[in-house]
Amino acid sequence: MQIDPHFKRAVGWAAAVLALGGALWSLGPVLTPFLVAAVLAYMVNPVVNRLDRALGGRFPRVLAVVLVEVFFFVAALGFLLLVVPVLVRQIPLMREQVPLLLEQLVTAIRPWLLQFGLDPLAGFADLRAFVVDFLGNRSEDLVASALASLRVGGSVLLTIIGNAVLIPVVLFYLLTDWDRIVAGVWSLVPRALRGALESFVDEADEVLGQYLRGQALVMLALAVYYSAGLAAFGLNVALPIGVFTGLAVFVPYIGFGVGLVLALLSGMLQMGLAPTLVMVGVVYGAGQVIESFFLTPRLVGSRVGLHPLAVIFALMAFGQLFGFLGVLVALPASAVLLVALRRLKRRYLADATGEGTHARVPTEEVR
Repeated sequence: MQIDPHFKRAVGWAAAVLALGGALWSLGPVLTPFLVAAVLAYMVNPVVNRLDRALGGRFPRVLAVVLVEVFFFVAALGFLLLVVPVLVRQIPLMREQVPLLLEQLVTAIRPWLLQFGLDPLAGFADLRAFVVDFLGNRSEDLVASALASLRVGGSVLLTIIGNAVLIPVVLFYLLTDWDRIVAGVWSLVPRALRGALESFVDEADEVLGQYLRGQALVMLALAVYYSAGLAAFGLNVALPIGVFTGLAVFVPYIGFGVGLVLALLSGMLQMGLAPTLVMVGVVYGAGQVIESFFLTPRLVGSRVGLHPLAVIFALMAFGQLFGFLGVLVALPASAVLLVALRRLKRRYLADATGEGTHARVPTEEVR
């Protein structure tokens, strides 16, 4: 019995994908710093290339790599130093003020709810007790357990420190030898498959590159906007919350929602309920309009095809399957899968209309 060569090829690719998934599953902790560095290298390599060209070849590429890498990690460290102290300072204030704010809120809406036969005071005592317990004892227990786990399981702390040291080193070597590494990978591809695979990789690179680099510009623009908008209303912690909200939009809807909640809590602790609602309504409402109708269409583009819900599902699904490592590979894998599905659709439509398997659809029509 002769086996169809197309079937054999499909089985071979399926086996390769399963083997790759098994390797990611078993070697996750080891591969994490390398994949983090690879994703970062893919994102910042165009910046290194432009800076290298701007230097005019008078300096080695290593200088451009060092400048970009130093800037990137200084920005990341600055973000942590900006956000973490604010969260540490806000938790004690929340513990003191949130129960009082809840009481004021219940008092304000009670007359309206009584018209419908509902009395919020009936369950307010239990809600207040739960909030006080959660912001008091439970938060302290969480911090204590986290510190205890770091003391007892020193390997966790060593892993974090090791990754923090290893990622910049791996990123440096990847950016320095990027072209040679890519050429080495292509040399392993059989010549007969190189043309089709190059076309596939180019399309996947356009989808993923346009999304990641465009989304990075959207995040920076929104970080500036939210920081300036909250500061205009006089919020003391406008800068860290604005920066966090702008950068967190990388996770659609969820990041925006977390930033909105932080702004609500901080605003109510500082200026009361009514001014906070006005501030959040104006700043975050206008921010959504700017992002949806101006920034995302212009910077990310409508042809990318990565729907926000698909991004959320990919991040959650890959994170559930492979942990933090899965979050790192979620978007690249989704881009490759998207391109594969597009090509399968084109082949199916070509076969259905009798145009042949070699019929090509213009690029602009499929993107």
